[in-house]
Amino acid sequence: MPRDLTPGTAHRRGRLRVYLGSAPGVGKTYRMLDEARRRQERGADVVVGYIECHGRRHTENMLQGLDVMPRVQRTYRGTEFTEMDLDAVLERGPSVVLVDELAHTNIPGGRHAKRWEDVEEILAAGIDVITTVNVQHLESLNDVVQKITGIPQRETVPDEVVRRADQIELVDMAPQALRRRMAHGNVYKAEKVDAALSNYFRVGNLTALRELALLWVAGRVDEGLRDYRATHNIDRVWETRERVVVALTGGPEGQTLIRRAARIADRTAGGELLAVHISRSDGLAGASPGALAEQRHLVETLGGSYHVVVGDDIPTALLAFARAHDATQLVLGTSRRGRVNRFLTGPGIGETTVDASEDIDVHMVTHEFSGRGRLPSLGRRHSHRRTVAGYTAGLVLPVLLTVLLSYTSLNLTTDALIFQLGVVAVALLGGAVSALLASVVASLLLNYYFIPPVHTFTITEPNNVIALAVFAAVALTVSTVVDRAARLTTRAARATAEAETLSTLAGSVLRGADALPALLEKCRTAFGMDTVALLERTTGDVLARSDSHSQPAEGSETTEVPVAESALLVLTGRRLPAADQRVLTAFAAHVGAALERDRLATAAAEVEPIKAADKMRTALLAAVSHDLRTPLAAALASVGSLRSPDVEFSEEDTAELLATADESLLKLTRLVDNLLDMSRLQAGALTLHLAPTHLDEVLPRAVDSLADPDAPVQPWGLTDAPPVLADPPLLERVLANVITNALRHNAPGAPVLVTASTHAGRVEIRVVDRGPGIPPEDRDRVFLPFQRLGDTDNTTGTGLGLALSRGLAEAMNGTLDVEDTPGGGTTMLLTLPAAGPESDPDTDPQEAAP
Repeated sequence: MPRDLTPGTAHRRGRLRVYLGSAPGVGKTYRMLDEARRRQERGADVVVGYIECHGRRHTENMLQGLDVMPRVQRTYRGTEFTEMDLDAVLERGPSVVLVDELAHTNIPGGRHAKRWEDVEEILAAGIDVITTVNVQHLESLNDVVQKITGIPQRETVPDEVVRRADQIELVDMAPQALRRRMAHGNVYKAEKVDAALSNYFRVGNLTALRELALLWVAGRVDEGLRDYRATHNIDRVWETRERVVVALTGGPEGQTLIRRAARIADRTAGGELLAVHISRSDGLAGASPGALAEQRHLVETLGGSYHVVVGDDIPTALLAFARAHDATQLVLGTSRRGRVNRFLTGPGIGETTVDASEDIDVHMVTHEFSGRGRLPSLGRRHSHRRTVAGYTAGLVLPVLLTVLLSYTSLNLTTDALIFQLGVVAVALLGGAVSALLASVVASLLLNYYFIPPVHTFTITEPNNVIALAVFAAVALTVSTVVDRAARLTTRAARATAEAETLSTLAGSVLRGADALPALLEKCRTAFGMDTVALLERTTGDVLARSDSHSQPAEGSETTEVPVAESALLVLTGRRLPAADQRVLTAFAAHVGAALERDRLATAAAEVEPIKAADKMRTALLAAVSHDLRTPLAAALASVGSLRSPDVEFSEEDTAELLATADESLLKLTRLVDNLLDMSRLQAGALTLHLAPTHLDEVLPRAVDSLADPDAPVQPWGLTDAPPVLADPPLLERVLANVITNALRHNAPGAPVLVTASTHAGRVEIRVVDRGPGIPPEDRDRVFLPFQRLGDTDNTTGTGLGLALSRGLAEAMNGTLDVEDTPGGGTTMLLTLPAAGPESDPDTDPQEAAP
């Protein structure tokens, strides 16, 4: 029974089943018909919307007993074609419809350009669709298939359309079996078999197409598997495919790890390489952006993908990423820490990851940097002067406090707290090492001078022993915490400054104009340099430069940073510390992006006039091929008839033929003049001779040049208007074109009104008609070349009139715009500068602009 497709009735979306063929002739249409017969036997209402049997007897036999919808006839370039009748299918409303060749391009005249768009509408109506498509018609594989077979595929379907299918079934056949099938005449007719086997259906081509189809379907299956595991909260790895994750720290061993991981992934067909960098959430990690950028490029060169994950617990974040991507193997580098370092700081990331990896195999790859790390730092790295000051304070401050407390000592608890405060102050000044020295000296002095018996290091009471131990422990702990807090504060401040600087850089690039000079100026001021220059690497030419306009200091150093592959960023001034080199690398990356953008903008600017000229050339050829041919053919026919010796024409016939030839040649002249003027405008070669021009003198000449000089044109107020500064012949052309357009669209019997008025030193000329008017959204389109907006035939001109008129008006420092006519219709508003007594007839148009 047909479905109820009454508007307003809620329907589920239809289900799509796709038979994907690895090559033509593998039997996907046959399989589709077999599925249709099976569903019909179960009671489903199945119809054949469109099927292409290609004369194959077995496929035609499968159609027996199925309801085949009649096709619709369409004519294209004089030839009859048949297409699926979409409206008939929707009206019939079956439960399942068969639509062959999903990538097919429809013959013009239907609702959609592509058959897959027809299928989308059928699915939206709640009807299930079974369809077929070959792998060479998938959009993403189109260029690959052309390289393999040497044959371009003009009909494609977006991959997403096929990926959204509820079921995708691969129809495959071994290359040798398909070639035998062709040789038996089961695919093509006998006269086409030899050519097909020698070209498209070679064994190598079929093998490559088969592999493409298998890999594409495998990717679709992989997506479905991930969705299933996510839906059912399955966290354990399913080893359906080798996926190798390599962990990158930004260290020098990264390239070794990437290449080793790529070799592991290549050992199995379809292996996948994923690189991941774990970034700290506080942004204080010391990874080099330049090194990570190089490693990312290497990963992508080897066919892998690069990812960044934020996480403070690196092993946990790394394993979570690996499990989320169903990775089977994990590649890490051995620790760069030495033995003493590992003993002091405990298990590293590699050992922790191995312990928690469970079902993921972990490869610990040795490299040349293993065990070469430094001992852990006990404090901040200060300047030499501040380090000496910290050690001095650690020795001197406890002595000064001892002298002070010798005269004002209250009790042992107060003395200990004062000494502890001194240790904290030393920690702030010189770091944890100087604080450790201060705590040892303070403990000894506190014991010797303030714990009974005084002036001896002997302690008689156990409580005082405990108090001294607690003092030493608290002093050391507090000083370490204070030093760490100060260190993190310094890092956070630097990270904030770097983030603000990089944010400013990104904004400079996004702002567009003059981004490169702004970036160099920002780079110079951010690093306090004397000069920053961007040089061409091969020639040494200066591309951009920023100077401080002050004399360079003695002993200035030069720092060079590569930018892209063809440029070099050169900084002259102070020596840059290692911490600044990382931000400088980011600067160089932004400068490279700005340089590339400028080069692309320059190339685009050079191409734009070529594109415009090519577009104009194409349009001119189209105009010449039709609009110029029509009056030329009429004139030739009239003159040819008059010259024929076989026919004697009466005076009336002769006069009519001469009038036809004259009218056609006048029309041809106007068309050629418009085309030539438009070409001159586009090329900027139009010569103007501006002079004071009276409108009441120009309008009659413009009306006389119309195809119908007796057209109803009614002037008003022209004699009272001041003269305009214009080129008289060009102004005549503008008025003629605008009036012609108004007459074409005017209401029958209504005159076209031409008025003039003065406003703010300019003369406003209005050409008013009472036609249907122009919608606001289409008002700019009427001034595009070769637009005949609203015309019902192609014999009314080239569509250059208004485009040429606006161009000529702007060349004379005027404007041409569209207004509504009160009561209905269109008003063309032409404004031109009024000619004052001081107007110079030879003034350049650009200089005369107000």
